Amino acid sequence: MKNSEINILSADWVLPVTGEAIENGAVAICGDKIVEVGLRSDLIGRFEVFSEKSFGQAAIIPGLINCHSHLELTVMRGFLDDIEHEFFDWLLRIAKTRGETLDDSEIFDSARLGALEGVRGGVTCFGDIGRLGQAGFSALKEFGLRGVVFQETEFSPNDAQSADAFKRLIDNFEMIKDGEDGLVKAGLSPHAPYTVSASLFSRIAEFTVSSKVPVSIHTAESAIEEDLMQHGRGAMAEFYTGRGIHWQAPGKSSVRYLADLGVLEAKPLLAHCVWVSDEDLDLIKSSGSSVAHCPKSNAKFGHRAAPFETFLDQNLRVGLGSDSVASNNTCDLFEEGRNAALTARTRENKKRLVTAREILQTMTIGGARAMQMETLTGSLDPGKQADLAVVALSNPAQQPVSDIYASVVFASGARDVVATYVAGKAVYEGGRSVLGDDEQILRKALEIGKKLRDARN
Repeated sequence: MKNSEINILSADWVLPVTGEAIENGAVAICGDKIVEVGLRSDLIGRFEVFSEKSFGQAAIIPGLINCHSHLELTVMRGFLDDIEHEFFDWLLRIAKTRGETLDDSEIFDSARLGALEGVRGGVTCFGDIGRLGQAGFSALKEFGLRGVVFQETEFSPNDAQSADAFKRLIDNFEMIKDGEDGLVKAGLSPHAPYTVSASLFSRIAEFTVSSKVPVSIHTAESAIEEDLMQHGRGAMAEFYTGRGIHWQAPGKSSVRYLADLGVLEAKPLLAHCVWVSDEDLDLIKSSGSSVAHCPKSNAKFGHRAAPFETFLDQNLRVGLGSDSVASNNTCDLFEEGRNAALTARTRENKKRLVTAREILQTMTIGGARAMQMETLTGSLDPGKQADLAVVALSNPAQQPVSDIYASVVFASGARDVVATYVAGKAVYEGGRSVLGDDEQILRKALEIGKKLRDARN
């Protein structure tokens, strides 16, 4: 290792998350990897430093991992807030707007806006689901971010059409897989247990298990999903009946249904998991599957709170997700973490208070575990990829710092991030992304926003 290859980043605080907080700490990077983490004085003495960047009154943390997003919906921020009380209507309007009002180029620009928001907020890795998977895939690559883009199925509840639906899905998947690199990978997303036929689920499970392809599924998100799955009734059942679609309710939970179809053998990343039983959690854990916890989206729709405290106490693979900003309305993992903590602390029958340190772990190494990437990223450990975020602590609303974890989780936000690094390279610093055209993306967003508003009038 040549001394000239070492780049040291230092700050008042370094939070490895797998070890104790380091005051006056530093991270030594060589190429795309972390080589050492410790006291700045120790690292400065160990290396003949070629370069050092000191962030001073700040905390260096692992890059944040957003396990569940829909970047292609970013331009719909707040667009359908007036109908959120009718979740199924909201889903239909989202699909209709994406399919009939926005063209492909606008969906690409929407995904770029979402990636820009993420990189500015310290997100280094996304688990993104897209109906037009190429949009999210292209956006992550443009900004130098890490992630898995899950190509989503079309609306496909009919068993008789599963062969054709599977072929279309794989064709779309292979188009983005051809562009994989060291940072961005392709996966598959059968949308949800109630919109994908059992036959198609089985085909996807067989393919992903044999090919080791990542999978993500919306699971046990809402009361109307639970009502349909368990009893074959409610808004979704009425929708299917009204369109002559035969969909047989399995009479079991969404998680049990997926397990019985063999889908959990693929170790999927299950988004939401609000309506889950102890048996469901046992199935998730024993299969090695994961949970993307989305507390803000769940609360905004009025879904009940997911049992986050139980996820942690049972040592499930669990990370945080913003969901789309059409339902959130921001991609701010700090805010997501606060909501996760506060919702868990006020949940009925809670047994303890989730701590700020646990939240930061869930935002970072927890997300890496949920995405089966914990040996690669998620913590500041030697040998791992140098994915990190720098959070300024100079705002009066953050001072004084008594507990550094509380300061980062409960008093900081995406707007306090001053730098984001992926694989050792700065992708956000100085108030702008390093690789993207921020101004052009924002201009496009304003144009598309006006188009959406005009379409509603």
